[in-house]
Amino acid sequence: MSRSSDPVDDPRPVPPEPPLPGDCCDSGCDPCVHDTYAEQLAGYREQLAAWLRRHPEAAQPPPPESGPA
Repeated sequence: MSRSSDPVDDPRPVPPEPPLPGDCCDSGCDPCVHDTYAEQLAGYREQLAAWLRRHPEAAQPPPPESGPA
């Protein structure tokens, strides 16, 4: 396994924290905390998509557990 595909050396991206309800002052700031979050979320989605291409096994649902019937 190459280092780039090792999850220890290539951890799954972490999504950004959404702004809290009181973080926006509703005064039309540019950029608004919601704008900043949307940009961070778009970047996270791109990073996650690239990570999933490197780790396709992570996109698969886990197999069902077989227990006593």
